[in-house]
Amino acid sequence: MDKQYKTISINQQNSVVTIELNRPDLHNAMNDTMIAELTEAINETDKEQSVRIVVLRGKGKSFCAGADLNYMKGIAGFGFEENVKDGKKLAALFRAIYNCPLPTIALVHGAAFGGANGLLAACDIVIAEENTTFAFSEVKIGIAPATISPFVIKRIGEFGAKELMMTGKRFKGPEAEKWHLVNRSVPEDQLEETLQQYIKQLLTSAPEAVKVTKNMISEVIASDDFDETISSMAHLIATLRASDEGQEGMSAFLEKRKAKWVK
Repeated sequence: MDKQYKTISINQQNSVVTIELNRPDLHNAMNDTMIAELTEAINETDKEQSVRIVVLRGKGKSFCAGADLNYMKGIAGFGFEENVKDGKKLAALFRAIYNCPLPTIALVHGAAFGGANGLLAACDIVIAEENTTFAFSEVKIGIAPATISPFVIKRIGEFGAKELMMTGKRFKGPEAEKWHLVNRSVPEDQLEETLQQYIKQLLTSAPEAVKVTKNMISEVIASDDFDETISSMAHLIATLRASDEGQEGMSAFLEKRKAKWVK
């Protein structure tokens, strides 16, 4: 994780990697460079054995104000095939975050407009400062939040998506929590404390078990064969009980001591 990027910065403290959107003068608006750099950085996180958690946040006054204006001017002149290609690049970023084997936490403040909601919706846990302004503003400029929709609708469901996406209205952290777009909406002075609470909880969980659990949830959600899923989960628990972590965790529980992965 030593590479230097133009639009993001990366910092690792112990087992937590923080990826910060780093265009604060533009409220971290996304352009093609940021999309490419974020995708690469997310795909690299699991290659570091010491990394257990990924935090995504923005420098300056906002998490992310959506698409950069110059970027939008450029794509406005694209033909159909160029637009498809561009949309797939953005979708690949959201998918990289969603499929990241490690637990991902988004820390959101200031503004989260348009595509920014794809970034946060693809994360496992989202913490928002209560005065953050959210909006699915695409309809206001004659388009739809198409690329982010698979990830956002997974989070908020059909009818929440209809209200927020069709009106394009602006709303704050507490309403975002009501729709389950974010897990927690908290005052500014509780933002870092809440983040550390989640990190602490995750770090007391077995690292491989967390990865397996994240993948398990995706498999169960995606399955359309209930009986096969039940059978598959029976095999999974048998495998995990026999694993090194499973044996260590059960031994620690029975011996009333901390497991080896708990710092």
